Amino acid sequence: MKGWAWGVALLVAGCGPTPAAEYGEELFSDPKLSQSQYNTFSCATCHATTATPPADKLYTGLSLHGVASRPHWWGGYETNLLDAVSFCYTAFMRGTAPLAPEDPRSRALYEYLASLGPDASTPAQPFTLVKDIDDVPRGGSARGADVYRAACQECHGAAHTGKGRLTPLAPVLPEVSQEYGELFPGVSPGVVFIEKVRHGRFFGVGGNMPPYSQEALSDQDLGALLAFLGL
Repeated sequence: MKGWAWGVALLVAGCGPTPAAEYGEELFSDPKLSQSQYNTFSCATCHATTATPPADKLYTGLSLHGVASRPHWWGGYETNLLDAVSFCYTAFMRGTAPLAPEDPRSRALYEYLASLGPDASTPAQPFTLVKDIDDVPRGGSARGADVYRAACQECHGAAHTGKGRLTPLAPVLPEVSQEYGELFPGVSPGVVFIEKVRHGRFFGVGGNMPPYSQEALSDQDLGALLAFLGL
């Protein structure tokens, strides 16, 4: 079933006195979309909503401008928009079950997502995950500091102190690498860090962190980030 099949069924739905799209926008920015006491992510943590994302932010997720009219999502792994949303909801926001089509939150989120792009058809966006992790050349630490602020600081807080981090569950960088030798003997801290960045929570080494695709974070910027962190 295509995403539009979900959308057509929901266009007639409302969510009480608050317009559906407005309620959906509130949910988009609210970690309480997931009822898990451990979740601190909202949809807005990982996704921009404009065609051109802010220059000072490197999101893990792709921009959602025009998302409701794309032919598929997650690099082609999902062909139903609700399933694509539910994947984020369960994998990263600790939701206990996928969002159901009849759930008012699903209906409101669709209305909001549909409002982000009026085009009837929008090309799918590439989403390339690095399958086999390898080391990357180090770059300039000045650029790495910019990458840290744009990609890491919102969740992990300031480097070395964690000040301002999203949750105490987010480790302090790069100090957490001191634990890598015991957890991953024989693997360099830099490669473990790359594994966490590129695979996120997959393979059990990234907490609940979403993965950074090659489109979201280049190897050049990743190498600069490693240089800044001294890894």
